[in-house]
Amino acid sequence: MQRAAKRAFAQTIKSVKAREVYDSRGFPTVEAEVTTGLGTYRAMVPSGASTGIYEALELRDTGSSRLSGKGVTKAVENVNKIIAPALLGKSVEAQTEIDRLMVETLDGSKNEHGFTKSKLGANSILSVSLAVARAGAAAKGLPLYQHLAHLAGRDGKKYRIPVPSFNIINGGRHAENKMAFQEFMILPLGANSFKQAMEMGTDVYHHLKKIIAKKYGKANTNVGDEGGFAPNIANPEDALELASEAISQAKLQGKVFFGLDVAASEFFDTKANTYNLDFKNEGAAARLLNQKQMIELYGKLAQKYPIVTVEDPFDQDDAEGWKMFTETFGEKLQVVGDDLLVTNPSRIQMAKKNKLCNALLLKVNQIGSLTESIQASNTARDFGWGVMISHRSGETEDNFIGDLVVGLSTGQIKSGAPCRSERIAKYNQILRIEEELGDKAEYAGVNFKSAPPK
Repeated sequence: MQRAAKRAFAQTIKSVKAREVYDSRGFPTVEAEVTTGLGTYRAMVPSGASTGIYEALELRDTGSSRLSGKGVTKAVENVNKIIAPALLGKSVEAQTEIDRLMVETLDGSKNEHGFTKSKLGANSILSVSLAVARAGAAAKGLPLYQHLAHLAGRDGKKYRIPVPSFNIINGGRHAENKMAFQEFMILPLGANSFKQAMEMGTDVYHHLKKIIAKKYGKANTNVGDEGGFAPNIANPEDALELASEAISQAKLQGKVFFGLDVAASEFFDTKANTYNLDFKNEGAAARLLNQKQMIELYGKLAQKYPIVTVEDPFDQDDAEGWKMFTETFGEKLQVVGDDLLVTNPSRIQMAKKNKLCNALLLKVNQIGSLTESIQASNTARDFGWGVMISHRSGETEDNFIGDLVVGLSTGQIKSGAPCRSERIAKYNQILRIEEELGDKAEYAGVNFKSAPPK
């Protein structure tokens, strides 16, 4: 009886509370607290700048003059007045049941792609979902990553430490320059540990800063939302040349590879069915490319530079472009769906059926609950796809995805440049976990797309 009482003390939710806090761009977001007999466990929700139209609803105080309508007081109120009373007395170890209660019963809004969270807001639900996971790990006396492994159906005995995809040059909606492509990333596949991967990425990053300052002036070493430099260039090849020079100066050729996040939905003209590479360059003659021309551009870049992964090469509704791209490059490149998939198991099924991509970008706030995020990862893995865990442009100091990527052992994470504390917080957490696990974990390296160890 005493043991049962002690376990109930650790498991049982005593209170749930939310508040409005701020993200890395100075916009409000939701933080939730879940309190059990063991203590209080918090989680914050990130927010995207370039968002897919199929993402679950992020509830904002639209129409209000306060904080330009970006406040989250309605979302906070939904936690405090609707979610909190419904969770009192429940066990934090019942993650799936709690998530379903919030998503399917308390909210219940739905469309052909699944639950939309349009009543309570994905930010309301997710903040509580992640906080419950932290409380659940504590109740079981486990590190968060091990608890997450168990929730995903893994035994948690062996882990894969991810390859970091450092966003070292920013463009698109993440920077005030002329570049249409959103991210130019480097992946240290040739490292033998996450610790060494961090050293490689940081070394290249600092060499790049000096190169940009010398070539374009020190003002061009200002950084974008995710910590990458934002030189005023417009040609993707120019960005890859800068990065190549930095890799060369760091003497890391053959060890550091490239990744692109094109975010093509941001510059797609649905009426003309073309992509405008000058969408941010007012007054310039538009560089309009059709699907075939975009594929030719990607082919030219992939032939010249060691690119291993490409995200969102076409608009989220340009199925023809996606299919053509994957048929052409799917054997050589990881083709990652972000706006296309929005971490939604239903859209993953659709993309698999139509052969649109071969990898998932997993963002927990796109779908709005931990349980659905894990389901999305497991679905993609069942298809033999790669899975890259991702931050958002509007981030917080919360390092949850550092544990998530190890727990799911997906082998890949992008959390921005090795710069800005809200980005580094995730990388630093993985460093701690790698040190703690020792020989129970392996660095993914060239196997970054492979299934996790059993």
